[in-house]
Amino acid sequence: MDSEEDMLDAHDMYSGEDDFYSDDYKDSDDDNDDDDDGEPDYGFVEEDADDSAMIASHRSQKNFCVLREEDILRHQMDAIERVSVVLSITEVEASILLRYFHWSVGKVHDEWFADEERVRNTVGILEKPVLPPSDDTELTCGICFDSFPPEKIASVSCGHPFCTTCWTGYISTTINDGPGCLMLRCPDPSCLAAVGHDMVDKLASEEDKDKYNRYFLRSYIEDNRKMKWCPAPGCEYAIDFVAGSGNYDVSCLCSFSFCWNCTEEAHRPVDCITVSKWILKNSAESENMNWILANSKPCPRCKRPIEKNQGCMHMTCTPPCKYEFCWLCLGAWMDHGERTGGFYACNRYEVAKQEGQYDETERRREMAKNSLERYTHYYERWASNQTSRQKAMTDLQQLQTHNLEKLSDKQCTPESQLKFILEAWLQIIECRRVLKWTYAYGYYLPDHEHAKRQFFEYLQGEAESGLERLHQCVEKDLLQFLNAEGPSKDFNDFRTKLAGLTSVTKNYFENLVKALENGLADVDSHAACSSKSTSSKSTGCSSKTRGKGKGSSRTGGS
Repeated sequence: MDSEEDMLDAHDMYSGEDDFYSDDYKDSDDDNDDDDDGEPDYGFVEEDADDSAMIASHRSQKNFCVLREEDILRHQMDAIERVSVVLSITEVEASILLRYFHWSVGKVHDEWFADEERVRNTVGILEKPVLPPSDDTELTCGICFDSFPPEKIASVSCGHPFCTTCWTGYISTTINDGPGCLMLRCPDPSCLAAVGHDMVDKLASEEDKDKYNRYFLRSYIEDNRKMKWCPAPGCEYAIDFVAGSGNYDVSCLCSFSFCWNCTEEAHRPVDCITVSKWILKNSAESENMNWILANSKPCPRCKRPIEKNQGCMHMTCTPPCKYEFCWLCLGAWMDHGERTGGFYACNRYEVAKQEGQYDETERRREMAKNSLERYTHYYERWASNQTSRQKAMTDLQQLQTHNLEKLSDKQCTPESQLKFILEAWLQIIECRRVLKWTYAYGYYLPDHEHAKRQFFEYLQGEAESGLERLHQCVEKDLLQFLNAEGPSKDFNDFRTKLAGLTSVTKNYFENLVKALENGLADVDSHAACSSKSTSSKSTGCSSKTRGKGKGSSRTGGS
């Protein structure tokens, strides 16, 4: 059984998939917060020595890093300590300040040194209490109005006295209302003094403390513009992102890849707007309406859509309508018979069609059918590549957990020399993702741009063909070596073939990705060059002709 760390390391090999087609990533160790200069860098997950060589090139180019809960807590506490030391305030006050200014250390420093008094009043960190301390042996609670000894009374920086029982109820109610408890103020309606973490630790129940601490931890990510939680269900990891690379695809340690910009699943090289439209179309009722329009007709009486599911033209609407009519002309069935052409034909319909009475209806139905067929064409291929990708991920996991060791034993080859098989599977997984989204791109590519469509379909076809060859090789050709009784002399040939197919397929998809990210601009530039060349030739011919004309004129004049 692999340890949890081994499983995470194995995923790190997979999580580099979004870097396959980019050369402009920044190192995530660079300082990337313009407000928080000097903050500690977030570390990457360490890889095993066996895996590090394989993924080093991708790892060094990552423009994001994954944060575990302990990483978030550590950086949160570091920020609190820094603010506390620089501003000479308590850590409780520092945490209130950071929470108010969305955990931006730089923003806290700027605002504090610009106008400390204004910041204190706004945030609720009062320098002097509103009510001075009392020497009375008993104090009155401002909520229940009972009298208590001083040890049963608590207050924040404002000095308003409340009994510990009322404080506990007030804090518990606010925590159960949600994350708003992080901005808790004094129970006195006229007071803006902030209630800090110390009061919660002293007076709240263990359950409420856990909830408060959870809200406090999550606020560090949710209030930070360059951090987001992984959107995968049940995932507790966060992503720290470095903007500026142009690529928004990130991969979490939970194996989920998503787009930082729109939080949908990773979809490079297709832009977020296209993805949004495609997902909306897949989930909307528009295609249902298209299907209804293309495959049904409205009942002439009640107007409910009816699908023809038998050969006869005699239609009967469902109760309570029960209207009987002809499928072709939508006329009453009682008017049909031998004189209308028989029960399986309708002369009325043919005559009316020739007279143009059904042209508009038929045109709308034909348009709906064409639209539905076109959408189905792209959707089926989009979904098929998604299914193939999921199967490839399962096969890769099977290879890592069982088959790699088995193959190593049978072929007498160290596992470190079988990385070419893992690389092939990783390439397949990435290429299936890219190919899947190219079908969404193709669906929204305007029909009138014929040159772009032809170029796109050529690149897509070449990439898909190469991917199918690679997928078949690693999926089927590998089986003969897994099922072999002993070492095979053909294994080295298989290694060469698979490595070559991996490289070729990668090149095909690099070309496809670059072309789509450039908006198929090569087509426009080629057309412009062709137009310019044609124009130059035409201009050259014209000037030659004009030159001869002038010469003739001079000759004639002499």
